[in-house]
Amino acid sequence: MSDDAFHVHGPHDHELEHAAEHGGGDRFSGRIAVTTAILATVGAMFSYQGGATQATAQLAKNDAAIRKTEAANQWNYYQAKSNKQNLSELAAVLVAPERQEGYRSEVTRYKGEKAEIQKAAEKLEAESKTFDAQSEALMHEHHRWAQATTLLQIAIALSAIALLTRRNWLQWGVYGVASLGAILGVLAIAHV
Repeated sequence: MSDDAFHVHGPHDHELEHAAEHGGGDRFSGRIAVTTAILATVGAMFSYQGGATQATAQLAKNDAAIRKTEAANQWNYYQAKSNKQNLSELAAVLVAPERQEGYRSEVTRYKGEKAEIQKAAEKLEAESKTFDAQSEALMHEHHRWAQATTLLQIAIALSAIALLTRRNWLQWGVYGVASLGAILGVLAIAHV
């Protein structure tokens, strides 16, 4: 631009020059930008924790199902031994007296085997219940993480609306919703 030309500054140019000269700037936009970045970072960490907790809960539920199946197999084995015991008891009554002792010893053997099988089946059922309880607790924790993440996502959306509308009350809404999300995150950490 030459020195002899007439130049008129627009309002935007004047504002930029003023900000550059006086170190001003849009503090509102800056606060919202920093808040949004922090919320996005914390939200990513919460989301990761929620996914990890859900995966662990699914593994525990899978272990519970495996133990339940193993217990059912043991109970089937127990039932098979009971059937053999019953047949041996019947045979002891029906055969000649000189052969009865062989069948009675089989009955005794089957009773002992059944007791061991019963202990194994009950142990597997108890393990299944333990894994089920662990899975339920982890799913509760996962829900806390998911709730916290959702609230942080809502706070980020409110940040965008606050930035576009330049409403201070929306900025306070961002802080309020983000605080609720943080509280839920703390509850998830505390397993509450």
